[in-house]
Amino acid sequence: MTGSSIGIIGAGQFSRSFIPLWQAHPDVSEVRLAEVVPERLEAEARKHGIEKTYATAEELIASDVDAIAIFTQRWTHGALALAALRAGKHVYSSVPMGITVEEIEAIVGAVKETGLVYMMGETSHYNPAAVYCRERHAAGDFGRIFYAEGDYVHDMDLGFYKAYQYSGGEKWKETASFPPMLYPTHAVGGVLAVTGSHAVAVSCVGVQDDRGDGVFDREVSRWGNDFSNASALFKLNDGGAMRTNEMRRVGYPSFIRESRFRFFGTEGSFEEMAESAVWQDKEGVTDVSDLMVTRPTERDDAPGLADVDPALRAAFVSGFAPVHDYRRLPLEFAGKPNGHEGSHQFLADDFAKALASGEHPPVSAWQAARYTLPGIVAHESAKRGGEQLPVPDFGDTPQ
Repeated sequence: MTGSSIGIIGAGQFSRSFIPLWQAHPDVSEVRLAEVVPERLEAEARKHGIEKTYATAEELIASDVDAIAIFTQRWTHGALALAALRAGKHVYSSVPMGITVEEIEAIVGAVKETGLVYMMGETSHYNPAAVYCRERHAAGDFGRIFYAEGDYVHDMDLGFYKAYQYSGGEKWKETASFPPMLYPTHAVGGVLAVTGSHAVAVSCVGVQDDRGDGVFDREVSRWGNDFSNASALFKLNDGGAMRTNEMRRVGYPSFIRESRFRFFGTEGSFEEMAESAVWQDKEGVTDVSDLMVTRPTERDDAPGLADVDPALRAAFVSGFAPVHDYRRLPLEFAGKPNGHEGSHQFLADDFAKALASGEHPPVSAWQAARYTLPGIVAHESAKRGGEQLPVPDFGDTPQ
């Protein structure tokens, strides 16, 4: 079998969505798995028919695998990515890319030096709102986008407590206080994936938590963090502005829509809420809510539906929104799982195709830096009472 081998680090809740996709992809020859919890490793390897397993990330990185996919706790990604790149492995990293400026600079430098493929799996790049607005922006419908908003609105009560308890063990509260702005890409990425710009400065306000349950407690937190919510205003390189909210204590149904976006241009605008979305221009308002919803559908106007074999039709459109053009995906993905508003299959395909071609994927190291760095600097701004700070930039993705 031809193609690249991919070794996954972490057999947790998120990686399980990608294992069957890479196993099915025609450009992937083999999927391997590393996991430090023996029972979890055995169960997932048996479930997915994975033959080569490893007890540690270090063992997998030292093997002859071609690429490493990182699905570990969010503060560990930067170090693992660097170790893999230095070992000559291509890298797929869950978000965030890293949690310090130094980590991100080192990853960009390693990719530049080695020529290896690096991709960050940012779901918002294929968020239906981002896809829709990217197309309208390319068509000139917005005019100049001068202001945009991206929010990641995910309450701790709606899944995060269990997730941290699952991954953190007895001392889970130490890491459940992960600073919200160090996980910015689901908000920032969806905006910059449309505008093509990047942040150059930021002022951020952090909201101190008052739940009193030991989470977001500065004395307990590994990061000394007591901000559960934060709001940042960024200046962009094109002269526009971007506002981002990262919220972990909020009365909002994040199980319906975690990431939401707004774009205002000189000729048109787009606004999204939990269950609605509208396009607006100087003539009126058009409800585009249905175009944003990912669900099984037999709509005749779904992109490419007429080009898909009727026997595969239901399987292909399950888990996509009408704005998604799934014709670019391999036929082997039909009926496979999808998630995060229709993004997983596109992400898995992006990485596999980048491995096959050697070309940079859409969310390359340089683009990942632009999605991640703004939040890192925003958190520092919040710690300084909202002081405006410059956001570093490592340039465009090389052509």
